[in-house]
Amino acid sequence: MKITIVGTGYVGLVTGTCFAEMGTDVCCVDVDARKVGMLQQGNPPIYEPGLEDMLRSNIQKGRISFTTSLKEGIKNAEVVFTAVGTPPDEDGSADLKYVLGVAREVGQNMESYLLVVTKSTVPVGTAKKVRAAIQEELDKRGVNIPFDVASNPEFLKEGSAIRDFMYPDRIVVGVESEQAREVMARLYRPFTLNAHPVLFMDIPSAEMTKYAANSMLATRISFMNDIANLCELVGADVNSVREGIGSDTRIGSKFLYPGIGYGGSCFPKDVKALIRTAAQNNYNMQVLQAVESVNEEQKSLLFRKFKNRFGKDIKGMTVAFWGLAFKPNTDDMREAPSLILIEKLLQEGCKVKAYDPISMDECKRRIGDSITYCKDIYETVAGADVLFLVTEWTEFRNPRWEQVKQSLKYPIVFDGRNLYDRKQLTESGFEYHGVGIL
Repeated sequence: MKITIVGTGYVGLVTGTCFAEMGTDVCCVDVDARKVGMLQQGNPPIYEPGLEDMLRSNIQKGRISFTTSLKEGIKNAEVVFTAVGTPPDEDGSADLKYVLGVAREVGQNMESYLLVVTKSTVPVGTAKKVRAAIQEELDKRGVNIPFDVASNPEFLKEGSAIRDFMYPDRIVVGVESEQAREVMARLYRPFTLNAHPVLFMDIPSAEMTKYAANSMLATRISFMNDIANLCELVGADVNSVREGIGSDTRIGSKFLYPGIGYGGSCFPKDVKALIRTAAQNNYNMQVLQAVESVNEEQKSLLFRKFKNRFGKDIKGMTVAFWGLAFKPNTDDMREAPSLILIEKLLQEGCKVKAYDPISMDECKRRIGDSITYCKDIYETVAGADVLFLVTEWTEFRNPRWEQVKQSLKYPIVFDGRNLYDRKQLTESGFEYHGVGIL
């Protein structure tokens, strides 16, 4: 079976590489010739644990290839996945120009039956637009070539995307014909052999499932951040509260960890898009509006704690950052809390020194040399006034605290992820400020 993946960003590249790993013949298409050249050499443009080795292995075995030509890529393919970006418009709605652009190009070049599957995160009703765009191009050509459209949203977590794809909780597929269902069932059969369920449904339900899932997870995060902020005011410990409610099997413990807000490519964009979809249908998503508001406020939490601790006189102070990426095991800085914190500190006349194992190049691409980039955690704290723990990378878990204390002007830790034990640090001579912990 041959499939084509259009778009070699995070979703497209992981999807194509994992399908190739299962023995499928995969051709990945991208308009960026530089990126295609890198991929042909086995060099992924993104960081994801395990991806580079799997990619190179499948290139060597001839199971995955890369091209800039969609016409070449879809030749003899049965399935075409659209995995291009859907960035938010100014009003928060998903911009479908890339998705519909692929649809039109497919219609201009297809020669036999194709199943066109949207992998990108798109609003409900997008499949109808994709179908119309393809059909319009076929009509212009004066040809009658059968095709189907389907929806197959991704549920990949950055940092564990390979495992998520190879061992999924569920595979959601929206179809509108038995032929499309049969093709998708055949494609995913290697996964169902390991008892991973394929949930077939209508296309609008599949499109909604993706947004609903991400919005629910974002809701849990903002809920716990709201609870954590209240815990500080009433003298409760959010870690105890989290354990207390997470042990309820109806609630569970996942995504109940308070912190400084969610970021990345999915949650912020998808929450905005679902709010916008509701507005377009004359419905007000009150809960999600609150989720978004809480999250934006939470990204500034460490700055507010820092300023409350030192008052107005923070100009000229140096803050050490451990972590820049929005989460560990990725170089993704889209909507990262670190960017908000850095912006606010610089506006107040502070200096920032930072270290991140992976994302410093990405940070430099975004904000240039407005901060100082360091080679490790100890260089970061050398000569700094205080420490911000921003991203909970594994290598930050057990530092040499005595060296850190001697390096800082003030032995104060602002822990944005509740990574450290308050009692331990206090006994070691530090002043500790966590999230929802007094």
